Amino acid sequence: MTDIGKQEKPRKKRWRKKESKPKEKPVYLPNGHLDDFVAIDFEAANAAFTSACSMGLVIVRDNEIVERYYGLMKPVPNHYDWYNSKVHGIKKSDTENAPTFPFLWNQVVDKVAGLPFVAHGMLFDQHVLRALHELYKIPYPNYKFYCTHEGSKKYLPDLENHKLHTVAKYFGYEMKNHHNALDDAEACAVIAMNIF
Repeated sequence: MTDIGKQEKPRKKRWRKKESKPKEKPVYLPNGHLDDFVAIDFEAANAAFTSACSMGLVIVRDNEIVERYYGLMKPVPNHYDWYNSKVHGIKKSDTENAPTFPFLWNQVVDKVAGLPFVAHGMLFDQHVLRALHELYKIPYPNYKFYCTHEGSKKYLPDLENHKLHTVAKYFGYEMKNHHNALDDAEACAVIAMNIF
């Protein structure tokens, strides 16, 4: 005979919090002056980091622009959000026969080896570059990134705003085609040459 009132209660599962490494905070500004670097900009087809549809690169050596590179690429997933196309003007028909990221990256990877990257709002471009490397299983050498947006806020606090075209104009660079990846990368390079 069992005592119904004294039945054992089921034990609650205890969840242990997984131990994880503390996330490294991004370093937005370089410690010293940058003479050599790569300014990079991606435009995206939709909200996915792997949906880059164009890439602009500007290589700076000894504080001078020495090379520019621009390419369209097929985004993954291959669909365009209306708003994104409105901003940068690229449509699905423009990239239907475009190469994928590995083809474009192979054109520049040796030229950018060992150089730090700069971008205006670096976290977006850094995430895109890393996501594309992961998607195509390309080893990612942990590129250093610095941010001209954060740099302009620190070194030019009195500007009306710190948008790319505003800061570039302050340094005498008139953007002719804002949201074209190459024009944006070149504007970013001009800013970096002046503040870093």
